[in-house]
Amino acid sequence: MSAVLDELVNLLSLERIEENLFRGQSQDLGWGQVFGGQVLGQALSAAAQTVPSDRPVHSLQAYFLRPGDAARPIVYDVDRSRDGQSFTTRRVVAIQGGKPIFHLSASFQTDEPGFEHQDTMPDVPGPEGLRSELEMWTEHKDKIPRRMHARVLSERPIELRAVDPMDVFNPTATAPNHSIWVKATSTLPDDPPLHRYLLAYCSDFSFIPTALRPHGASWVDPTLQVASIDHAMWFHRPFRMDDWLLHVMESPSASGSRGFVRGRFYDRQGRLVASTAQEGLMRRRPPA
Repeated sequence: MSAVLDELVNLLSLERIEENLFRGQSQDLGWGQVFGGQVLGQALSAAAQTVPSDRPVHSLQAYFLRPGDAARPIVYDVDRSRDGQSFTTRRVVAIQGGKPIFHLSASFQTDEPGFEHQDTMPDVPGPEGLRSELEMWTEHKDKIPRRMHARVLSERPIELRAVDPMDVFNPTATAPNHSIWVKATSTLPDDPPLHRYLLAYCSDFSFIPTALRPHGASWVDPTLQVASIDHAMWFHRPFRMDDWLLHVMESPSASGSRGFVRGRFYDRQGRLVASTAQEGLMRRRPPA
């Protein structure tokens, strides 16, 4: 396992400090602030550790309240909201410096047979032959401000390969759609909860950039302020994060300085394994 992925896996395991209290450290990807996907994965891990192992998570709803400091630990306070015959519900508050920075509600369910149907996976090129996001950033290194080098050129725990990459330094208006292949950079243990935490982690990639596409705008534009506001996710079928998954995203609306995006995760066999949705801030900064 690569060092950066091993570090992320350890961060997602958390330290239990009381029955319903957990502490997590952060992985600084060059932003200084905590990556939203990290606190999402850690909060899900905290909730799952208070639920019987035969009840996997099937849905989560979350709000990003404040930026997190990557140099300080985060405390996760789990409220055991409900333990039913088939469903278990948990609410998690992530706290840093005495203030909540994130809220998550998650629902867990025993495995049950039932009706099945799904959307068909779109016909797109596979990950083979596509360049990774890191390769594309490295190719344009001379265009990247020095202050952003650590952010975009560092090793990643998750490899990203866009089906339809955009030149972020010279964006042009396109349809509000985006598809990207994602995979952990090394083989992972046979631990289904870990794979779900990691999918929650990487589900925060590329949402706001998808909503910016029809406006010919890019998050590297210093006049733009972008941030995740809320996030929802539904887990449908088993999957592995050390095999390629396709995240298909579309943005049906942007208004009020907010962009809305919904997505679907498919495995290589075309099974719909998870669905996602997010609304993010897309605001022009006032002139200095």
